Amino acid sequence: MPQTKPSIVVRVAAASDVDAIVALLRRVYPGLTPYAPAQLLGQIRNVPEGQIVVCVDDVLVGYCATFQIAEAIALAAHSWSEITGGGYASRHDPDGDWLYGMEVFVDPALRGRRIGQRLYKARRDLCARLNLKGIVFGGRLPGLARRKAYSAEDYAQAVVDGLLRDPALSFQLRNGFELRGVLADYLPSDRESRGYASHLVWRNPKYAPSAAPSDRRPPRRRDVVRIAVAQYQQRQIASFEEFGRNVEYFVDVVADYRADFVVFPELFTLQLLSIENTPPPASEAVSTLTQYTERLRALLSDLAVRYNVNIIGGSHPTRDPNGAILNICYVCLRDGAVHAAPKIHPTPNERDRWGIQGGDVVRAIETDCGPIGVLICYDSEFPELARHLIDQGAQILFVPFCTDERQSYMRVRYCSAARAVENQCYVAMAGNVGNLPNVENMDIQYAQSCILTPCDFPFARDGIAADATPNAETVAFADIRLDALREARRTGAVQNLKDRRFDMYAVKWRAD
Repeated sequence: MPQTKPSIVVRVAAASDVDAIVALLRRVYPGLTPYAPAQLLGQIRNVPEGQIVVCVDDVLVGYCATFQIAEAIALAAHSWSEITGGGYASRHDPDGDWLYGMEVFVDPALRGRRIGQRLYKARRDLCARLNLKGIVFGGRLPGLARRKAYSAEDYAQAVVDGLLRDPALSFQLRNGFELRGVLADYLPSDRESRGYASHLVWRNPKYAPSAAPSDRRPPRRRDVVRIAVAQYQQRQIASFEEFGRNVEYFVDVVADYRADFVVFPELFTLQLLSIENTPPPASEAVSTLTQYTERLRALLSDLAVRYNVNIIGGSHPTRDPNGAILNICYVCLRDGAVHAAPKIHPTPNERDRWGIQGGDVVRAIETDCGPIGVLICYDSEFPELARHLIDQGAQILFVPFCTDERQSYMRVRYCSAARAVENQCYVAMAGNVGNLPNVENMDIQYAQSCILTPCDFPFARDGIAADATPNAETVAFADIRLDALREARRTGAVQNLKDRRFDMYAVKWRAD
């Protein structure tokens, strides 16, 4: 039988590769903490064309991560965490004139098969295609720890001079990189390198300074997204089927207007407690609601597919496998996918009266309109959560809320507006109106649902794309432009994301 050669494919990484990349990293660096899935998703979403994998016979065996950065940042002293935005590639600058190589690793079982060379070539090809000045990165010095008599600077120079050999630096020099010096405290956890890194550059011989910046930007994604926020009125109902008809009415309406998303309010399913017309004790109310979880999820998923609308399903109390009750937003996409986004911070009332506990997952969700995030009501008042979603690539944040009076509402509104400004993103809020006299904790409702924007020239006046009439059952629509976000982040009057001081502060996510 004729022997067949292994199939080797070099391609752009996809979200579906994340688990395989984590597994590969564990094999390559067993002593180091691997990337969290959220970090890898952030890399892929923030710079889709910059993350490259090599597969041999459909098995992922190599990965490299890159993003664009300004020369002043790339060639100055820095740490890995500082320049990569904590590993999310969140400092990607579409106008940056250098390509930064934040990561390369290859399955140790396939070393000698030139997998690394393929990744380096793909990175150089990308640099040339984007017409950038070159590639810069901090490289490991895995032989440094064994050479205790050498300083990091002397060790690196000895490798350049051919007096010593280092597994990483020697390879990089053979691939055309130049040594600029060493970076101290680049990656403190890398004990083999004593925390140091070689500061390396490769200069693009095809770089054309006269080329316009637009000539080297990747093709844009879909830009216009239509959002609908459903200001949902609480009223007594007789059955789950009636509840389903109420929800379907709103989905049908927004589908007629060709909306891409519809957002329902937090805890809008409390309406189901009115079916018995007998006020249950607070301790039993939420437990009773958990019995509807599967029917709700099936209802929303079916409506999303049938009406071709992505549904941000408010929130619903759900019992997890350990018996805890979480407040979860079911995001049902029109391709049939269903995602669960838990509320992280229950309010004191939710904890004390209903026994609701906080979740521990804050993940951006990939949709056909780009990555999105969900912050349920009180969660919008914690800026760390929104920033974490933005670092993962989210451009739209959805805030289902449930507030009883104006002061409560304004807290959510003001904080959501702040999240839009500081993250240069869109925020869509949807709340309940009306009342349920026989349902404890739902006596009165106050809402003015809205779609908020950053406060800058490309956006609506006062940072409000759409505003509903207060305390009336209605739907508000807005067309938002994702290209306006990109433009504001590049050239806005203020550039909050770009101007973060990574050299001074950072947030570390333990749950990831």
